[in-house]
Amino acid sequence: MTDFSTLALAAPIAEALEATGYTTPTPIQAQAIPHVLEGRDLLGIAQTGTGKTAAFALPILDRLARKPGPLPRKGTRVLVLAPTRELAGQIATSFQKYGQFLKLSIGTAFGGVPINKHIRQMVRGTDVLVATPGRLIDLIDRKAMTLNDVEVLVLDEADQMLDLGFIHALRRIVPLLPRRRQTLFFSATMPAQIAELAGKYLDEPVEVSVAPAATTAEKVAQRAHFVAQGEKQALLAHTLRDDAIDRVLVFTRTKHGADRVVRNLERDGIKSAAIHGNKSQPQRERALAAFRSGHCRVLVATDIAARGVDVPGVSHVVNFEIPNVAEQYVHRIGRTARAGAEGLAISFVAPDERNYLRDIERLTRQAVEVMPLPEGFTHQPAPAPKAEAGRGGAGKPGGGGKPGPSRRRRPRNAGAPAGGKPAGNRQPRRQQGGSHAS
Repeated sequence: MTDFSTLALAAPIAEALEATGYTTPTPIQAQAIPHVLEGRDLLGIAQTGTGKTAAFALPILDRLARKPGPLPRKGTRVLVLAPTRELAGQIATSFQKYGQFLKLSIGTAFGGVPINKHIRQMVRGTDVLVATPGRLIDLIDRKAMTLNDVEVLVLDEADQMLDLGFIHALRRIVPLLPRRRQTLFFSATMPAQIAELAGKYLDEPVEVSVAPAATTAEKVAQRAHFVAQGEKQALLAHTLRDDAIDRVLVFTRTKHGADRVVRNLERDGIKSAAIHGNKSQPQRERALAAFRSGHCRVLVATDIAARGVDVPGVSHVVNFEIPNVAEQYVHRIGRTARAGAEGLAISFVAPDERNYLRDIERLTRQAVEVMPLPEGFTHQPAPAPKAEAGRGGAGKPGGGGKPGPSRRRRPRNAGAPAGGKPAGNRQPRRQQGGSHAS
């Protein structure tokens, strides 16, 4: 398929695509849309930035255009579940854009917004509701809505739904849905748990995949610095003073870590903003608006909060802390090099994070290029080659006299980096997984 016109979508949708300048489907759209138009259940695997939203939004809108019906009171015809507020808002915006010539009610329901607003919205019902699982359950518990009228269920970023809490929410939500429905799962990675969920909730699904599970964006250059934990903040400030860095996402593992990075950057005269779960919805929206407009070129985020941050022109991703779940790395660096652009991912790797980096390289089947540190920073030597592993001398961090990395895998909370508490002393999260229309 080389043109959207070959899909024979309903005229108002074709008109909207023309108005937005979209003519050529992305690979995931070309593969998924015909099956969804036929009413098949579908499991779609594609990395971030490949146009997954349009892959389900366009055929769903076509269905609503060809089979109009009254709004279901306290209900919705289409339910889209997303793991974060930002992603939910982005999906709703896409439905509004592609359905701009249809008279449809498209609503959202997520935390950070007074629930009474959502209760009032559901009195009349919606054609499409994009919701986070927590707020949806709140509405159901308050008897403000039912799921009896759902014709299509979409799980976007399904791998993230496996994060702690989401899977329990799904187990509550899915039994409340009609048995006769169309169900669509879209995910960037394909862990075993996704296959298990698909087998449970999808009926003879078609599986489409435009890239092997856990592949990284083709045009993202990946580099790493082996650096002492205590020097990461200074290295970040040094890196961000490069004029070539136009718009950068900086990732931390924790909310408090994100706030601390922002405070230190502001102290160094670098304007930045943080986005994470402890921020109110207005704060998150202001931070994203400043990032999109270019008023703030540095956005510091946690993994979950960054889902749905679809900002054009992100030139760099900096992993201030390496994710302790390898699949998260794929999602992180997928924030750059979107829609055919090029990007650069830079990882700051403390001695106790090298196991995480090895996990990432095994998952992605790609080696991350280790770069020398700028002058004045303490280089943390690379792990010893296998033949030398276990001797200790080649891998001494900072000349402290302790044995270097060996071939035996150390516990992930071992090895306090210089200058701070060990980044691995937190319990790792359970590895539950891992100009186009977007």
